[in-house]
Amino acid sequence: MRIKSLSLLFLLVLPLCCAHAQSVPTFRYAAGQGSYTLAGRDPAQGGTTTIPTVLIPIALLFDAKKTAGRDFIMDAAPDVTRVLHSPVFSKFAFAAGGATQYADAMLRTTFPRAEGWHTLLGQPTVRPAKITIPAGYGYILTSKKTGGSLAIVDIEFLQKELFKQLPRQEGKLVIAITHNTTYYAEGDATLCCSWGTHGVDSASGNTFVLGSYLHGAPTVVEDGDVQPLTQQLAEFINDPLHDPLVHGRNVRTAGNTFPGWTRPASMRPGDQGGCGGTGVASAYFLLEPTDTNPKNNIPASRPVVAHADGVAYHLQNVALLPWYIGVSDGLGSAYSFPDSQALTDPAKPCPARGGRSGARGGVPAPPPPAVAPGPNSGPQNGHKLIGYWAGYGAAGSTIPLREVSPQWDIILVAFSTPDRNAPEGTMQFHTPAGLDTEQFKADIAYLKSHGRKVMISLGGGGQHFTLADPQRVPNYVSSVTRIVTEYGFDGIDIDFESPSLAIDPGDTDFKHPTTPSIVNLISALRQLSDHFGPGFMISLVPEGTQIPSGYPSYGGQFGSYLAITYAIRDILSFIDVQDYNTPPLEGLDGEIYQPGSVDYHAAMTELLLHGFHVGGDPQRFFPPLPPTKVAAGFLTGDTTPLIVSQAMEYIITGKAPAGTNYKLREPRGYPGMVGAMFWTIDADRRGNYGFSNVVGPQLHGYPVSR
Repeated sequence: MRIKSLSLLFLLVLPLCCAHAQSVPTFRYAAGQGSYTLAGRDPAQGGTTTIPTVLIPIALLFDAKKTAGRDFIMDAAPDVTRVLHSPVFSKFAFAAGGATQYADAMLRTTFPRAEGWHTLLGQPTVRPAKITIPAGYGYILTSKKTGGSLAIVDIEFLQKELFKQLPRQEGKLVIAITHNTTYYAEGDATLCCSWGTHGVDSASGNTFVLGSYLHGAPTVVEDGDVQPLTQQLAEFINDPLHDPLVHGRNVRTAGNTFPGWTRPASMRPGDQGGCGGTGVASAYFLLEPTDTNPKNNIPASRPVVAHADGVAYHLQNVALLPWYIGVSDGLGSAYSFPDSQALTDPAKPCPARGGRSGARGGVPAPPPPAVAPGPNSGPQNGHKLIGYWAGYGAAGSTIPLREVSPQWDIILVAFSTPDRNAPEGTMQFHTPAGLDTEQFKADIAYLKSHGRKVMISLGGGGQHFTLADPQRVPNYVSSVTRIVTEYGFDGIDIDFESPSLAIDPGDTDFKHPTTPSIVNLISALRQLSDHFGPGFMISLVPEGTQIPSGYPSYGGQFGSYLAITYAIRDILSFIDVQDYNTPPLEGLDGEIYQPGSVDYHAAMTELLLHGFHVGGDPQRFFPPLPPTKVAAGFLTGDTTPLIVSQAMEYIITGKAPAGTNYKLREPRGYPGMVGAMFWTIDADRRGNYGFSNVVGPQLHGYPVSR
């Protein structure tokens, strides 16, 4: 790759400095067609640049959790001394970069030919802050075994609240620290977890790094002490103009844009699959290419341990500029820091997004499965395999309903969505593209004639639903009635995801809700049940935030389906919580579990089977649901047939697989539990029926449960 030499960089520095007068100094590095901004001054100038800093230890006060009648506090003030003595502010003898601070050594490893060049953080002014976290903006998880606590907080809310208190710090870098806190993005706790954020706060103009300090955290947390802070500091150095409040696909953002990079083999797939994105870190969670945690888990990676004054500090291994753009003039050959062996090869380009398959997409439809679907000819035993049929792709990309594997007992057609061009509450559904309406209806009738149930799912991810006006309830009831009647569906599946149905402030009793959209939806569901009669099916498919999150906290998105579930429990056919759209949570044993494990599936499912105290309040008990109304939800691309099979075996029979930590409150299991739900039937078929041919026969082979 041909690039502009370092001598030209000085020419690029001047306009950038002038445009951001009084801010933290930055410089540009040009390579090929790209130009990238980094923190510090031009290496060609040499010399030492000291960046003044303000250190903000934040005390977080949680409304939803009380200790001796007072808000639970997570205070970072005791962590200040340890941060100051760490390589963030103190010298450490790095293998590359010399004896200096972490950020300086990182830059010197990136530009090793720049002699006598240093970028240091000045000893900070310490300015404590207190921020109250209302119910609905975060919660506390506490390990019963160790007593350690972990906070999970809305990072955008925290950033905004912090800079309401802190005026612009001219020419200074704000470093804010929280104690044992991980974060979720975009106000949606299913987008979890990160260790912080960084960049420019557009409201105040402050340049900042926000990270957590870990000390005495629950054992589920693998990282330690300043590892989260060094992660965010490194990302700030590599992308100081990042604006964390600007996001979304096809939205132009400030800061560096790199060639799209593929996640290394050690980095688990995320919300964008195998693509890591075009930023210095992954979307939503700002994970490094060195992070190894599964999706929706607490960040984790192998650190470099730095021993200083008898104390061990854990430093994040991070990708350097050459990893993103390749080795170029003036850059070093290392791809990672502090451990140059953490990344030994440059980033691989992310595959270009393909068009939708089918006739209109110009991309061939997926090949047919290489294996046949398993037969399902045994007697009905009460256990069900439930799956979503995603019919919203381009013409030719969906499989006909009658070709669905016979293993699927209940087919949920996705989706009927809110009609934005009609009054509030109005739902719409159109025959999927490329399918004939009459044939589609005939396929539904065909499946029903073979003893299977076909339901229409209402909502879906990204579909914001409200029913705040009671005068609009008839719109909902009549539009849903029309869809069910026209197509012959057996019932409806409620999939209104966050931020839909969020609990209003002051609505604290799930048995007597006051949030209008929740109250009105309950009324509408009862009207539909009365209209169609006892054979009409109603299912709920809440996200993890909407049911099990109601155990540690109640408010906002947390526990928002509890009132609905409680109110319609007599007409509810089944509920299957999405164990994939969910953050880490607590089980009934008082321990913390992360998504993707048998422990998590068992712990979260048993909350509904056993009942629990809502928000940890002993005065508010959510009663158990009958096992015949409870299933567990899985994502085909997020788990394996083995994990699902083990989870079903454990929950239904009580037989725990090796290595299981969560102990069911009911040792014999729950033989009547419905079974498993999957998103999606289509993905299972593309994967040669890898899930349905394993889990279906397993469920159908259990003894009769009802």
